[in-house]
Amino acid sequence: MPPFVEILGQRLGGTAPCLIVAELGANHNGDLGTAIEMMRQAKAAGANLAKFQMRTPRLSIPQAQQDQLRETPWGPMSYLQYRERLEFTQPQWDDLADMARGILPWFASPWDLPSLERLLRYDPPCLKVASACLTDLELLTAMRHTGKPIIASTGMSDEAQITRAVSILGPDRLILLHCTSTYPAPANELNLQVMPWLRERFHVPVGFSGHHQGIWDGLCAAVMGACVVEKHFTLDRTAFGTDQAASLEPGGFARMARYIRRWETARGDGIKRVYDSERPVMARLRRVP
Repeated sequence: MPPFVEILGQRLGGTAPCLIVAELGANHNGDLGTAIEMMRQAKAAGANLAKFQMRTPRLSIPQAQQDQLRETPWGPMSYLQYRERLEFTQPQWDDLADMARGILPWFASPWDLPSLERLLRYDPPCLKVASACLTDLELLTAMRHTGKPIIASTGMSDEAQITRAVSILGPDRLILLHCTSTYPAPANELNLQVMPWLRERFHVPVGFSGHHQGIWDGLCAAVMGACVVEKHFTLDRTAFGTDQAASLEPGGFARMARYIRRWETARGDGIKRVYDSERPVMARLRRVP
């Protein structure tokens, strides 16, 4: 029997329908109204879950990167100041949690221990390990101790690093996502064949986090058995931000979600049978019974 993980009452793994996640990340550029509108449109486009990122920038940004100058719509500022500009305050997270009720369930990738503690206040249905945090053993240990289902991205990680992370997170309630951490990721580096390898190597449900431009990588991942398909979502791909160009706008996301659901319908159960709809054709065309 293949392993399964349950999130929002949905069984994930094997041939169960996949969970479609709209990765909102920081594409809201620190604007709460934009974030809520993104959630509304992601739900209309077929997303089951919305995902954000939570950071304490002084803790989560490498020291060498903090003072790097960045040109932004709000003027030149250090990378640290820029990341702080994108983060919601605690009152804003409270407001988001209130306004999101009845729109779309949500969770987040906490990048540090204070962010994990903050996220747990909202009782998310699951937690996400960002690819950049897969080697943060202290954070992984704390996430496992929550007892919540964990979805872990494996971008920019080798087998040894993934193995160590799985040993800390534990195989129960764990989903691994194949991922290439380039924005946008070129087709020749997607390497979707890693998904069956991850499934066989670690014996956990496996999904896909896509940064390729367009919808076909998410669809192909679903056809290859991804139990979760996560794609970055934006209202405007031309907006400012490092993830915007690798994101899908509502129309593209809706097409991807629709094609994935059509595939799940067309996949069937693998049992060869003669359908009743075929019998009139059989009677008309088959000469020898």
